[in-house]
Amino acid sequence: MSRLFEELDYQSTPIGAVSLRRRRELTLDVDVYEIKLDDEFLMSSLYTASEVALAEHALAALGAGRETALDVVVGGLGLGYTAQAVLGHAGLGELLVVELLAPVIDWHRRGLVPIGRALAEDPRCRLVEADFFACAASAAGFDPARHGRRFDAILLDIDHSPEHWLDPRSEAFYGTHGLRALGRRLRPGGVFGLWSNTPPDDVFAARLAAVFASAWVEPVRFRDALHDRDWVQAVYLARTDAKGT
Repeated sequence: MSRLFEELDYQSTPIGAVSLRRRRELTLDVDVYEIKLDDEFLMSSLYTASEVALAEHALAALGAGRETALDVVVGGLGLGYTAQAVLGHAGLGELLVVELLAPVIDWHRRGLVPIGRALAEDPRCRLVEADFFACAASAAGFDPARHGRRFDAILLDIDHSPEHWLDPRSEAFYGTHGLRALGRRLRPGGVFGLWSNTPPDDVFAARLAAVFASAWVEPVRFRDALHDRDWVQAVYLARTDAKGT
């Protein structure tokens, strides 16, 4: 039997104190892992449907029959469920996971998270300690080993929504200029995917459509067994044209 509550790690970071906790949810008879930033909950292992859906929808949007293996970026590591879903794709070449908080990367390397060391030990996956938003805006891009590298898909799961940020400095990314800069990091026909904790927002969907060749939003519905209710979250998707955005 697991302990009713255990704080597995607690460390200071440039944007606040981050902690990894494990508690026993007696109602469901499961261990629940949670990440907090100061007093704010970032992720729970109880609710992973939309994080997995982000990877599934984005990679499905790339279509089948590509002659080369896919190169993918995931912004935000968390408990690793989006990255794990990407690694499950048969056509994957390489995955870069860009994470600002060094302790989160350390948790995966030490196997403290529910999926253990699966990401850290997969040869197709590189965990990169960097600021996703700064990388998106820079000419250097996301890969410290290859300046200006472009990718088939870039998936973002960091902020709660396009209007609710963990750090105010990421606000500019969600504007027209920031999205255009992100588009330059995609290959022709590449896909950008964004997770949001809130239901679909027509305003942000329209902003994506104004920047990219095409854009749409997929609602993700799932059952919350703990609170006996249904939730609706969103995955935003956008694609570059044959010449890029």
